[in-house]
Amino acid sequence: MSIEVGEKLTGKVSGITNFGVFIDLGNKKTGLVHISEISNSFVKDIHDVLTVGDEVTVLVTSVGEDGKIGLSIRKLEDKPKEEKKEQENAAKRPTEKKNQAPGQNSGNKQEDFDALMNSFLKESDDRLSSLRKIQKANAEVVEADVTKYFSRLKIR
Repeated sequence: MSIEVGEKLTGKVSGITNFGVFIDLGNKKTGLVHISEISNSFVKDIHDVLTVGDEVTVLVTSVGEDGKIGLSIRKLEDKPKEEKKEQENAAKRPTEKKNQAPGQNSGNKQEDFDALMNSFLKESDDRLSSLRKIQKANAEVVEADVTKYFSRLKIR
């Protein structure tokens, strides 16, 4: 049985590790589904999603020269509803005008960017001023300690 990239296969979960799931594809062939390829949503613990013996359909994503087979369950799943809605909304949005120069954004996008940039700059300035206050306070303490130390020192 020759396994090709892009094939959909059915197999059984034969082992679970912290980095992925091994799938028995039959004919002494085993492939690995990496934890990131199990689901479109975040998977913290594979045991919450799959157990040994589960039958799964997988997509072959890679076949190495050394015989290692990369598999994906995620790529066979439908995209999440939020992604579908976003794609539908993107299709409904008007496209940029053709007479607009490349690299120019519509006014709305530019305003959004400017607002984000102003917010970022303000937060940055606030953080820097806090750090400077802390630095200044530490410097005053160090100067006071040094002065106190030298006042006890006798010079001949």
